[in-house]
Amino acid sequence: MRNFRTAAAAAAAFTGLLLLAPTTASAASPSASPSASGTGKPVLNSVGTSFLTATTLASGQDADVPVSTGDYLYWAFPASEGQTPTVQVTVTLPDAADRHGAQTWTVELFDGLRRRQSCTAGPQDGTAEQSATTLELSCTLRQIRSWAEPWSGDPLPGTYYVRLSTTDIPQTDLGLASTVHVHVATKGGADDAQPEGGALKDPLVPPVNAGATAAAAAATPAPSASATYAAAPAAEETHWYSDLFSGWNTRWWWTVSGGVLAALAGVLGYTLTRHPRGHRHHPHRPAPAPVPHQGPPVQPRQDSWQ
Repeated sequence: MRNFRTAAAAAAAFTGLLLLAPTTASAASPSASPSASGTGKPVLNSVGTSFLTATTLASGQDADVPVSTGDYLYWAFPASEGQTPTVQVTVTLPDAADRHGAQTWTVELFDGLRRRQSCTAGPQDGTAEQSATTLELSCTLRQIRSWAEPWSGDPLPGTYYVRLSTTDIPQTDLGLASTVHVHVATKGGADDAQPEGGALKDPLVPPVNAGATAAAAAATPAPSASATYAAAPAAEETHWYSDLFSGWNTRWWWTVSGGVLAALAGVLGYTLTRHPRGHRHHPHRPAPAPVPHQGPPVQPRQDSWQ
């Protein structure tokens, strides 16, 4: 009886450990940990190397990524009208013993049309000496407008891209391991938008989820009546002479027309450069002077005394 109770207690303890194991594992999962800003959003550990592979960040979300010094790093985030986004970047540099000089990093913001947007505040470029351990960068975008003139480069609602790169670094320091922390913060909203007589119907580029595949139903939505009408090709206007200058007839018309024009040009050129026969005008020549009358030659007179 005592052995039976001991076995039952051991089985109950083992069952309790099994029930507590998933809870402990889920609590230790890094994907569910809150961000350093205290927003409760998971910290991302990925980064893109081009505009097409940029990692999407939500407003208030952080990203901690181990990177290779010298690579181009890309993130994307959505921005709505009235908002003023701010991107904060902290670069943890490699060990000073491994570096061979100062490093210059820069952060840039681009809109959905790959147009570089200017920063209104924050150190966009920063240079870290060889002894420095971290480098702080930030860029505050202009307030997102609900519309803009076609010739302007104002920031419009849609997706924006963050590009972090090194602009000046010793050649021997390329490829060293670094760590980058990115935080996207926004202030304001639709209530702060001040449209100036217009509104943007759709965002410039809708927010995208890099690497995700859309469902089949969502990827092929049913076309609306307006879209069907806009996609219908307009009927081409025809005339009685349309068939004469279309298809294989076009070559013959151009050949005959070219021959006639060449013949006319030859006749016109000959007429302008040569005078017609029988109508040549000669310059007036004066009449020859009359030849005076000449008598017989005079014989020389001979004297009688000879």
